[in-house]
Amino acid sequence: MTELATQRQAETAAKGPKPKAALNGARSFWLKQLHSWHWISAAVSLVGMILFAVTGITLNHAASIPGNPVTVEQTATLPAPLLQRLAAFPQETTDPVPDAVARWASEALKVEIAGRPTETTPEEVYVALAMPGGDGWVTIDRSNGDTLHEKTTRGWIAYLNDLHKGRNAGSVWFWFIDVFAVACTIFALTGLGLMFLHAKGRPSTWPLAALGLLIPVVIALIFIH
Repeated sequence: MTELATQRQAETAAKGPKPKAALNGARSFWLKQLHSWHWISAAVSLVGMILFAVTGITLNHAASIPGNPVTVEQTATLPAPLLQRLAAFPQETTDPVPDAVARWASEALKVEIAGRPTETTPEEVYVALAMPGGDGWVTIDRSNGDTLHEKTTRGWIAYLNDLHKGRNAGSVWFWFIDVFAVACTIFALTGLGLMFLHAKGRPSTWPLAALGLLIPVVIALIFIH
């Protein structure tokens, strides 16, 4: 009898811990994975999050931040051989200027217009040079080759604000914003997963999370019309 009870106790002891061990193993696995992805996404998006958070404030107070636009003008004259080449350019087109003209502009005015669309008329060639934090343009008079380059900058705050909006920042920055947004999403979702796994020992977790949702919803419903 004693031997049978001892055998049953041994079987129970052998079977009992298994579900708990499996549960602890799964929890450890997910904790490890979530921690890894959380810190990696945090490292990738850290500088970007600071940039976008700070520029979110500057954009929100853009009307209160004074701007000091600075305009610089440069003039030059297109050499006769290139002017003759430009004479063969279509009378009205949006095609980029000939490569030789673009190289001359790069050397004479330190401005890159190669591959940029133009607004060409029989009188002039106009190239827009929009950029973050400023604007610019180049015009070439088709009759005599007189060339004017004007560049206006509005300071570092305007520059960073335009990066926040992706304004005139080019295709590389366009894709960077997408990659950054994915990294932030992974950071947030892995943070949510870690909250879920630790919430049992931290009773304030879900009330605080609910508050984070409730505050913007209430503001939107009551104060935004």
